[in-house]
Amino acid sequence: MKKQSFSITINNQNIVAEFSDLTHQTNGSVLIKSQNTTVLVTAVMSKKENSDLDYFPLSVEFEEKFYAVGQIMGSRFQRREGRPSDEAILSARIIDRTIRPLFNQKIRHEVQVVVTVLAVGEADPDVLGVIGASLALGVSDIPWGGPVGAVRLAQKNKDSEIVVNPTYQDREEIGDGFEILSCGFDNMINMIETFAYEITEDKIISALEKSVLIHNQLTTWQNEIISTIGKEKQKITIPEVTDDLKKIFTEQFSQRLSETIFSGIPGKKHIQDLKKEFIKTCTSLKEDEKLAADFFEEKIDEELHRGAVIDNQRADGRNMDEIRNLYAQAGGVSDILHGSGIFYRGDTHIFSALTLGGPQAAQMIDTIEAQDFKKRFLHHYNFPPFSVGETGRVGGFNRRMIGHGALAEKALLPVIPTQEEFPYTIRLVSETFSSNGSSSMGSVCASTLALMDGGVPIIRPVAGIASGLMMLGDKYKLLTDIQGPEDEFGDMDFKVAGTTKGVTAIQMDVKVKGIPVPVLEEALQKAKAARLQILGVINSEIPATRAQLSSNAPHIISLKINPNQIGLVIGSGGKTITKIKEESEVEEIDIEDDGKILITGKINSAQIAADKIKSLTKIYEVGENITATITKIVDFGAFARLDDYNEGLIHISEIANFRVEDVSDYLTVGDEVPVTVTKINEGKIGLSIKQAVSDFIKQK
Repeated sequence: MKKQSFSITINNQNIVAEFSDLTHQTNGSVLIKSQNTTVLVTAVMSKKENSDLDYFPLSVEFEEKFYAVGQIMGSRFQRREGRPSDEAILSARIIDRTIRPLFNQKIRHEVQVVVTVLAVGEADPDVLGVIGASLALGVSDIPWGGPVGAVRLAQKNKDSEIVVNPTYQDREEIGDGFEILSCGFDNMINMIETFAYEITEDKIISALEKSVLIHNQLTTWQNEIISTIGKEKQKITIPEVTDDLKKIFTEQFSQRLSETIFSGIPGKKHIQDLKKEFIKTCTSLKEDEKLAADFFEEKIDEELHRGAVIDNQRADGRNMDEIRNLYAQAGGVSDILHGSGIFYRGDTHIFSALTLGGPQAAQMIDTIEAQDFKKRFLHHYNFPPFSVGETGRVGGFNRRMIGHGALAEKALLPVIPTQEEFPYTIRLVSETFSSNGSSSMGSVCASTLALMDGGVPIIRPVAGIASGLMMLGDKYKLLTDIQGPEDEFGDMDFKVAGTTKGVTAIQMDVKVKGIPVPVLEEALQKAKAARLQILGVINSEIPATRAQLSSNAPHIISLKINPNQIGLVIGSGGKTITKIKEESEVEEIDIEDDGKILITGKINSAQIAADKIKSLTKIYEVGENITATITKIVDFGAFARLDDYNEGLIHISEIANFRVEDVSDYLTVGDEVPVTVTKINEGKIGLSIKQAVSDFIKQK
């Protein structure tokens, strides 16, 4: 094996890039290692272009292998890897969003980057995957504008130091801090993923400034590697637009395009209608249809940028910081639902439904990074084709839906009550019923309404907004609440979610090489102003979380027993707990190792089950006064039932203050009598009537 290794140390963590002939049929590859995590990244470009496509065909795959954690995982009947986990899909999206802007988007050769996780140690493979993809493309002959750096920064709490590339254990210990994954080069940032516990914008900027320094270290190191072993880049011919095609546009469509774009009409259907007319005109004059389509798209892009930066114009006529019309509705859909919310921002309309379940409804996560982990808060996002006026496959989900759902989930998680405070499994489903810009942030708003309508005691409402950017040379304009063509042709999609106290999530994608930090700082301030405005609308609709859960939601009662009594509650072969469930008709009874019991069911049935368990596990104390029911008369006294599971003996001498010759003269089966517990010996309970009420028998 031929092998070359290069290394760099970032914050006392060594990263090694190893190049060999292990995958010699790829265009470029690298084995990248850090802290016992090893990732293989390969890059391949097809030899022939697919001229039928009207987009750049890049795909990024993130392959998790069970052997990477030394386990045989899967189901009992399937012991090999299946479809990618949600975590693997999110990692692939991070890499895709980082490298995609650095390709010439006119390339029609298929490019595929495959990240294969060979071993998982303390380092997260997603950061190594970005660096590995950058190196694999950088040393290959595939035309690409990198390299890029990637780093994750974390703060365990608001007063602790920032940790560079935290280990899994570091990340588990995050209390009220944040996690930021950023990628970029040349003092610019081109991808951000942030999860935070309501942190301020200035802290985010401080972390981003620190990340830029690390990006520069990584890209300097990568450039040295590329200059040493990199291949010469392939020359790909991009079809040129003919003079005749340019003339058709200039003479017949240039002015019309400007008028159409800035007509004040939201969306992009009217622009696409003009595009179809242009293509039809060009093809009738024997011009290439795909070339005409690509050229018109370029002109839309140019005109949107010119209008925003030079003329201070937006496509739908709004001011740069103006949010579209807002509407919020909490509940009102059906009493069957545990909670619901509807949120409008312009033509983006989202419906979110809340469903509450017991602890057993939690999702079991079993991936190479987390095994047997219970996830009690879930947010799922759907995007049917009718939401954009199209037909197509209904049902199922794709990478985009998984990504948008995860972003909204991340934004809401910091305000979700702890399991101790609210022991429910919480599932939200956001349905995009109409989409014209940032349905993911609309899902955050609709989900907040659903949570509050359902009585979930969230810390504070969360709202989200997407900002855009138009750059023209050294000039730029930031756009609040991007829609339609601004989303498609703008240079940045900057999604920020948070509360009145601070930011909870950020996701940024770009179509340019990168964004300087000062521009992001300005964008954060504009996003904050917009967020506060949206939160005002939410608060005016529902000022506080509803005091009661829906009557259709399950009721959970929490009990605590001595851990030594767990076996008593479960019973031999589970007979006791099964009987309690059947008799009370509850949905679930969860027993934890520390003796905590959670009973889930309708309020009446849950209370019945709770009373039964309390009776079963009741520990009586000497001197305790209770009411007992006589169950049996014997010569030496009477047996009395204390509850469904405990019985005691009232000795004949403890019935009255005088001598009793025949118990049946004073007590009968079914009598309810006051008693005092006089002794407890190896589970046997002694009772006394005369100590409870000295003259009870005389009164009787």
